[in-house]
Amino acid sequence: MDLATLIGMLGAFGIIVFAMVLGGSVGMFVDVPSVLIVLVGSTLVCLMKFPLGQFLGAGKTVGKAFMFKLDSPEELIASVIELADAARKGGLLSLEGKEIPNDFLKKGIGMLIDGHDADVVRSVLTKDKNLAVERHKNGAGVWGSLGDIGPAMGMIGTLIGLVAMLSNMDDPKSIGPAMAVALLTTLYGAMLANMVAIPFADKLKVRAAEEELIKSMALDAVLAIQAGQNPRVIEGMLRTYLPEGKRETAEE
Repeated sequence: MDLATLIGMLGAFGIIVFAMVLGGSVGMFVDVPSVLIVLVGSTLVCLMKFPLGQFLGAGKTVGKAFMFKLDSPEELIASVIELADAARKGGLLSLEGKEIPNDFLKKGIGMLIDGHDADVVRSVLTKDKNLAVERHKNGAGVWGSLGDIGPAMGMIGTLIGLVAMLSNMDDPKSIGPAMAVALLTTLYGAMLANMVAIPFADKLKVRAAEEELIKSMALDAVLAIQAGQNPRVIEGMLRTYLPEGKRETAEE
C-alpha cells in the first residue's frame, strides 16, 4: 500500500469537505447537472482522444497508484550477488531451480540457463522493459489528458449556467440554480484535475521510472552473470544505480 497516495487523497478531500461544512452545508455544494457536465462530459471527451483499449487500461492503472509491489534495489542486488556466486562456482546450469523473487530477473536467468547468447538476451529483456514502461506512460497520458479536460468542461458548464441565468433574469427563482451550475462546474473541474487526474498521472510516471530502474539493473546483472564477471564487480556496478547517500551507506 502506497500510504503517500492514500493519505494525500483522503487529506485533500477531507480538507475540502471540512471547508464546505464550515461554509454552511455540504448539500449546497452538490449539483447533479454540474456533476454530469464535468465527470461524464470529461470522461467522454477523453474517450475521444484515445483508443478504447488504452482508455479502459488507464482505469486499471489506478490500482498501481495505491498498490504497487516492486523489489527494492538493495534486495535485487543481494539476489544478484547470490546468483553470481553460484554461477561462478557451478556454471550457469547451477542456477536452475534457484528461487528468484523478481520475475524480470527470473526470466533473464532462465534465458541464460537455456543457452541464449547475449544479443538475444539483451534484445528480449530490453523489449520487455520498454513495453512495461510504455504501459505506465500510456496510463499516465490518459489521466494527464483528463486533468486537462476537467477544467475546460468546468468552464463550459460555467458558460451554460451564465447563459441560463442571463436568459431568465425576469424569474428570480431561476437565478440561484443557474448560478449554482455556473460556479459548481468550475469547482468540480478544478477538483477533478488537481485532486485526482493530475496526481494519478504523476504517480504513474513515478511508477514507470521505478520499474525502469529495477529492470535496467536486472538486465545489466543478467548480462554480467552471463559474461562471468566477478560478483564483487557486479555488485559495484549495480550500486551505481543507487542514490549517492544510499550507495555510500551500503558500501560501509
